[in-house]
Amino acid sequence: MKTIVLTGMMGSGKTTIAKLLSEKLNIKYIDIDFLIEEKENMKISEIFAQKGENYFRKLEQEIIISSFITENAIISLGGGAFENPETRKFLLNNSTVIYLKTSPEIIYERIKNNTTRPLLCGKMSVEKIKQILKIREKNYESASIIINTNNKTPNRIVEEITGVLHD
Repeated sequence: MKTIVLTGMMGSGKTTIAKLLSEKLNIKYIDIDFLIEEKENMKISEIFAQKGENYFRKLEQEIIISSFITENAIISLGGGAFENPETRKFLLNNSTVIYLKTSPEIIYERIKNNTTRPLLCGKMSVEKIKQILKIREKNYESASIIINTNNKTPNRIVEEITGVLHD
C-alpha cells in the first residue's frame, strides 16, 4: 500500500487518526512533529520562540523528506507542513494525501486550552483559526482524498478512510 499522509489544520485529529489507522492497517506510524522535537530536543513552541518559524519550516521539510517511506506507512504532518510547495509536490507525487477537513469552531473547541500551539499562543479564537484556514485551504484541498471530520468519532473517521482506500 502506498504511504498515507494526513494533513489538515492543528486540532483536526491528524495524530489521533494516524495512530488508529496505523493500528488498523498494521503499518508503521511516523509523526513529523515528534521527530522534529526529538531531533531538536525541544518542543515545537520552543523552536518557534527560540529559532523562528523559517528555521522550523526548513527543518520540517528536511525531516519529512528524510523520514519518508514510499509504502506501508502513515505520516502525520504538522498543520503548516503542506504550505511548503516543494514538500506538497513531493507528497502528492509519492503518497496518498488525506486532508482531514474540520470546521474552525470544532478546531477551537479542541485546542482552546492548549498552550503549545505556536501560531495561536495568546491569540486563540475561531476568527484566528478562520484566517489561517483561509490561507491554507487551497493547498489542503489539493489532497488526493478529503474527509470531513466534523462531529465524527475517530473510529468513524478511520472507517471512512479505510473504505475510501479500498474502493
